[in-house]
Amino acid sequence: MPTSNDPQAHTAHLQQPHKAGDIETFPGGQVSYLAPLPLPTGHPAQDYGHAVGEVNDTYLDFGVGLPHIFGWQVTLGFPFSFFLVVAFLLPVLGALLVLLVGGMDAASEALIGLFKESSKIAIYSSIAFLALALLIWFKRYNTRHEIIPTRFNRQRCEICVVPEGHSEPIFVPWETHSAWVIQAQGATQYGVQRQYAMGVGFHHAASGKDFCLEFPCSGLPLAISNWEAVRAYMEYEVHSLKEIQDPLDLQGPGDPPHEGLHTFRNARVRIHRRYRAGEVGGFRLFAWYLYHLMTLWTLPARLTEWEIGAIKRMHRQDLPPAMQQWSQPLPPEQWAKPSAELQRLSEQVRQLRKRNPQRPIIEIFAEVQGAAAKSA
Repeated sequence: MPTSNDPQAHTAHLQQPHKAGDIETFPGGQVSYLAPLPLPTGHPAQDYGHAVGEVNDTYLDFGVGLPHIFGWQVTLGFPFSFFLVVAFLLPVLGALLVLLVGGMDAASEALIGLFKESSKIAIYSSIAFLALALLIWFKRYNTRHEIIPTRFNRQRCEICVVPEGHSEPIFVPWETHSAWVIQAQGATQYGVQRQYAMGVGFHHAASGKDFCLEFPCSGLPLAISNWEAVRAYMEYEVHSLKEIQDPLDLQGPGDPPHEGLHTFRNARVRIHRRYRAGEVGGFRLFAWYLYHLMTLWTLPARLTEWEIGAIKRMHRQDLPPAMQQWSQPLPPEQWAKPSAELQRLSEQVRQLRKRNPQRPIIEIFAEVQGAAAKSA
């Protein structure tokens, strides 16, 4: 249940008109609006929250990111590692302790006895952990049938949303869509805790409801960068998933834009290259191999590729016909253009940020919007 300092306990109020640079306060925090209009933030366009799914020349899917290898490494690696530790490492440690006080014969008997008992515990416990992890994965996988991503179409300069419980999509103009970041803090027994979130949404006049999508972020700059990834795509500044989700550069020119077996191979080539260059030592190389052996080597990467393929097929089948038609590419002569106001204010924001790069972007937005209101 959200607490008063939980950013997800507070959300934007979209019934009232807002603009980039507006701030709403609540006890312990504030909501800072980044759009409308979607002005450039100057932050790196990086999807740190992995909220972006498919990206192509026509549209970007937001809110339903693709699976990552680490998820399968945890699902499979924890039960396997637990089995190895309990079945083999603990008996050896126990035998060494007995060796210190009872000699070799007593240590051998202790090793055999401990192995018999610990192996039973390890087998049953590991199977239980694996079953629980697979059950959680299966439940999460099935929920993808019920979730249709928010789709940003840059050729049409529109956003398509299918709210939960709705069967027909709602189309929203790009320049009227709202985006915001939430920052909150509160005192607990462990000290002051700060939390952040990023959200997008709009007010649907026909139903009188607000439709929002929010998710937590690790920090305010990261939350703004997540929005900047979407804004930069819509303004033709980024064109692929690799540009916003691959800061470690683990995807080659011909690789798919998602994680998979190629990611593992590229990571192995990278760690060897860094070892030969002297950037990492032998212990780091050994730790890399040990980690991947404990997480079943390439199996998580292969399962990630399979799951991503299944999810893409699922989404193509579950999309409403109107959304499928709306997602088709348009001839270049039919592409929508940004408004003159957005272009003018965006240039003003860039100039102000160039003069003072350290100035908070929300202050710059407020100054630009205030000047525009006075001249109107």
